[in-house]
Amino acid sequence: MRLLIIEDEPGIARFLKEGLEEECYAVDVAFDGKGGLDLAMTNDYDLILLDWMIPGLSGIEVCRQIRKAGSKVPIIFLTARDTLEDVVFGLETGANDYVRKPFEFDEVLARIRVQLRGANHDGDAIAAGPLSINQVTHQAICNGSELALTPKEFALLEYLVRNKDRPCSRSRIIEHVWDLQFYSDTSVIDVYINFLRRKLDAAGCHDLIQTIRGIGYIVRESTRSPG
Repeated sequence: MRLLIIEDEPGIARFLKEGLEEECYAVDVAFDGKGGLDLAMTNDYDLILLDWMIPGLSGIEVCRQIRKAGSKVPIIFLTARDTLEDVVFGLETGANDYVRKPFEFDEVLARIRVQLRGANHDGDAIAAGPLSINQVTHQAICNGSELALTPKEFALLEYLVRNKDRPCSRSRIIEHVWDLQFYSDTSVIDVYINFLRRKLDAAGCHDLIQTIRGIGYIVRESTRSPG
């Protein structure tokens, strides 16, 4: 999943980015309202963490513009403004949730997971054939056995399964699983696909990830029985 942080305090932005990347999210960061709005309007994000008081356009104005464009991306405000009036105003502007500064990372992570579950309408678990993925515990189970996946392998598999039966182009995979700096080299995807296929095959999830030549990859229900 791909998240956007719009936060003008470098320390907070770095703290959130590093923590979320450890949780297998791809994370972009903007340090002002205009830059954040430009990213939000040109890229497909699963969730936005938005500071209220940022240079250029305020967080409130950024939120308004995103909603005016018709986007339903979940938005969580991060701000030191904590009066009831502020909370109500932020939510009525179009935000989905509100986290007061200072905050603990675990609280932000929990709120992110709640919003993503609501946006995806699939609860904690998603599945394809004999494979089940728990998006909260970051476990992938195939035929009753847990797969030993690296964080990036899990993020890639989760994205493909969430888009089951829909072709996923290399550019879309890069956007949602890797950071922007990987745009110039999509061959990294092929390497990770091979890692995943070996682990899935060993667990009996044969042919789950299929190649669409000239486009990318797709997850379909397994067509072969284990063994």
